[in-house]
Amino acid sequence: MEAIVDEVDGRQMRVGDHWLTDFASCNYLGFDLEPEIIAAVPEYLARWGTHPSWSRMIATPRLFVEIEQELTDLLGAEDSLALPTITHIHLSVIPALAGQGTIFIDRNAHRSIHDGCVMARAWGATVQRFDDNNPAELEEMLRACRSHPRLVCVDGLNSMTGNIPPVAELARVTRANDALLYIDDAHGFGVIGERRPDELSPYGSQGNSLIRHVGESYDGIILVAGFSKAYSSLLAFLACPTEVKNHLKAATSPHTFSGPSPVASLATVQAGFALNARRGDAIRADLHRKTARILDGMGRLGLASPNRSGSPIIEIPVGAPDRIDAIGDHLFDRGIYTTLAPYPMVPREKVGFRIQVTAANTDEEISHLLEVLAEVADMLSDAAPAQDG
Repeated sequence: MEAIVDEVDGRQMRVGDHWLTDFASCNYLGFDLEPEIIAAVPEYLARWGTHPSWSRMIATPRLFVEIEQELTDLLGAEDSLALPTITHIHLSVIPALAGQGTIFIDRNAHRSIHDGCVMARAWGATVQRFDDNNPAELEEMLRACRSHPRLVCVDGLNSMTGNIPPVAELARVTRANDALLYIDDAHGFGVIGERRPDELSPYGSQGNSLIRHVGESYDGIILVAGFSKAYSSLLAFLACPTEVKNHLKAATSPHTFSGPSPVASLATVQAGFALNARRGDAIRADLHRKTARILDGMGRLGLASPNRSGSPIIEIPVGAPDRIDAIGDHLFDRGIYTTLAPYPMVPREKVGFRIQVTAANTDEEISHLLEVLAEVADMLSDAAPAQDG
């Protein structure tokens, strides 16, 4: 963990004199390495400089207007608002939407959503927790709630399990109980999208996020996501009604006070839109194929994962928390870099490591990963306690 990376070559990374294959990257579509996206940056820098230092409230480069319009069209939403990061959004937008009402947050939501709820509580909101896979529990809590407004916060494509919540059921409950459903789909945007007969993979088409993937509308839903994963660019956004957008422009610090994303990131977003329109579905189909190959191989090895969706986020629990050090060392020594999840970063029963697959990972790298995972499976088998009888 916290490795200092001295050099990259595709999905190979050098730490000191040790080369590893990167299976910790969130650049799912491989846009960080696409030559035509990289080549787009110099022209933007020549026109705009490296960074517009105004906050967006003072002056907004037209690039933001163009990005928000293209993004809104892609998502099929009423409007959108671009801000620097998802963390900025959670810390400012959740308190602005909740006011002195009640927030219902999924117990397993991302830490940055919990941080936003802590900020909202400091402003006077009440925070309650529920299980997003139990809409009946949420409905009971909402019916007992007497305060307004009501905000329900959940993850979209989960950053650990790779699964998605029951969005349609949650939306039905929130709409029926005068609540706003707030979804963070940081890992879904760009990867999953609308389903249609001519789709090239089960990820769907266009990468236009969870709402379109499950066939829902944006009625009563705020979608939060970012470009820092699939699009490899420092920018985030909300999809929301124009009325909400205009309110948040005045009510949130990132729009009023923060410096915006650097010009290079705005350039790679626009170049990414163009590449996504031309080749995005083919890239996602290849990403699905590579991910399926890993999941199938794990199944043959007897390695379990909570991943039920086939998404490129593959968590592998290791059982006893004290196993993670030896497994992490073995992965590193064998040239595999993954995201470790030790205790107390996660609860003891969830200690493990996470493989993140990208379109830029090669089939040869996946073959090597499966070889090393076979060794990990042996390590876990050797460490397993004996069964009575």
